[in-house]
Amino acid sequence: MSKISLGTHPFLLGFDQIERLAERAAKGAEGYPPYNIEHMPPDAFRITLAVAGFSEDDLAITTEDRQLVIRGRQGEPSEDRVFLHRGIAARAFQRSFVLADGVDVTGAHLENGLLNIDLKRVQPQQVVQTIPISRR
Repeated sequence: MSKISLGTHPFLLGFDQIERLAERAAKGAEGYPPYNIEHMPPDAFRITLAVAGFSEDDLAITTEDRQLVIRGRQGEPSEDRVFLHRGIAARAFQRSFVLADGVDVTGAHLENGLLNIDLKRVQPQQVVQTIPISRR
């Protein structure tokens, strides 16, 4: 029995990237840092990451090929600090989210150790296009 993948179904022309998007989304399934995703009616979303101990300078937010990438890297603590116990995670991280076409990042802010990234779905304009038929 052969397997028909979703991206190669004859009625789904141009959707061959769906499987690649699913694979990209499944990569980065590590649990650090923890995050929430909220729906903000009517057409917005907010991703909140718990980034205690990170400052704005330690964080980078980029979009690369419809993928939202959040990276965090803290500098080395000064040598005059001596920790008796170090339980707050300070490791570098990279968290990725695949964005649908029409979803754009509208802003980000860091407050009380939480990084909030706001997204909005932009409604595409409905365009009717007439395709001329030519004779060969």
